[in-house]
Amino acid sequence: MIRGIWTAATGMSAQQLAVDTVANNLANASTAGFKKSRSNFEDLMYQTQLIAGAITPGGGQIPAGIQVGMGVRPTSVQKIFTQGDYVQTGNDLDMAIQGDGFFRVIHGDEELYTRAGNFTLDSEGFITNSQGDRLQPETAIPEGTILVTVQANGRLTAHGQNDSVLLETDIPLYTFINPSGLFAAGQNLLRPTEGSGEAIEGTPGSNGVGTLTNQTLEMSNVDIVEEMVAMIVGQRAYEANSKALTTGDRMLETATGLKR
Repeated sequence: MIRGIWTAATGMSAQQLAVDTVANNLANASTAGFKKSRSNFEDLMYQTQLIAGAITPGGGQIPAGIQVGMGVRPTSVQKIFTQGDYVQTGNDLDMAIQGDGFFRVIHGDEELYTRAGNFTLDSEGFITNSQGDRLQPETAIPEGTILVTVQANGRLTAHGQNDSVLLETDIPLYTFINPSGLFAAGQNLLRPTEGSGEAIEGTPGSNGVGTLTNQTLEMSNVDIVEEMVAMIVGQRAYEANSKALTTGDRMLETATGLKR
């Protein structure tokens, strides 16, 4: 059996995953707080036919051996947590994180994390995301509030009539040793794993934690031009691997037809 057929098949499978990843990035190019993904690959084991440095019968040394690769396989689809662009919204409850950190929300009975700061109020006045998950710690905006401000250090203030202060509270942010290890749960939510480590609570603007600003949203960090180039590269690599598979098939067809 011609080895190149199976090798080319692994290449086609890998490039399909790469294009799938790019497609998801492009689909979320306008999703607030979305972080793009990157597919990573590694080469498979090699079939060694001749070891470099081996001594020949004549006493010489072989300068380069013969190793034939067996293809490629995916190792991870990694989230890239670079900063997204900022958009002024004018909405008091929209918040953007500048730097490292995540908001914590309660989703059902589970504590999850998000970069999406497009918050609103539920029927009881608590700050929630678009799915109704309450921002932690739970914060209810009092009736009569006409303006909500959030300082860089996370201090949220609800202002009433005549410059009165109806509420002051602090919004913490949470960081992870390895944010790429977070599990994407959908709905802009991320779940901690053993790979990410436990969430570390911090005050915005201190100990490497990002700062906050309101009336602003962090958008997706997807670069459409970059993703289109990656899609073209993936498509061409897929085509090249399909050509290699077809060539291997024709060679095998020739070999099996020698008896005729």
